[in-house]
Order: sequence, then structure tokens, then C-alpha cells
Amino acid sequence: MQTRKQPTAEHDWLSSVPSQTGETSLERHFSVGELANLWDLSEQTIRRMFAGEPGVIEWGHTESRFKRGYITMRIPESVVQRVHCRLRSTSLGTTVER
Repeated sequence: MQTRKQPTAEHDWLSSVPSQTGETSLERHFSVGELANLWDLSEQTIRRMFAGEPGVIEWGHTESRFKRGYITMRIPESVVQRVHCRLRSTSLGTTVER
């Protein structure tokens, strides 16, 4: 039986996390406002571009009869790269599937 080595420093906690293929929880996540500033687009355009995109984290509540809905989005860097690549290839005349 192997014993797990304990991390020695605060910044070393990452080494104790088991790695998984496709793990996005530890990568950088952008807010809608950050991407809007980076890409020089409106927040509404960013929301439309990433709504329903696999890997995007959305939480909040939808609109009800008396209250406006608030949805917060966090977009992992890998999703940003995937969408950018897809948009770039579409503008060049080739298509890339989701």
C-alpha cells in the first residue's frame, strides 16, 4: 500500500490533485466582462456566443413573472480557444464542428 505524499507548501497543493483528462476546473475562467474587453465586443454578444456552449458554467435564476433573471457565466480558457478557433476557421471559409 502506498502512502500519499503531503504537499509541503501552500502553492504545492496542486501536485496532490489527481489529474484527469479534460479537467477544466483548475484552468483560468473568464467572466463575460473580461472577454468583452479582450475581444472588444459587447457583453450581450459574448453571452450569445457562449450560451449553451459545452464547458461553460452558468448559474443563477431565470426570469419569473415578477423578477428579472440573473445568469452568471464563467468561461474556461479551453472553451474560449475552441470557440475562437471555430469562429476564425468559419471566417476563412472552412467549418469546424462543435
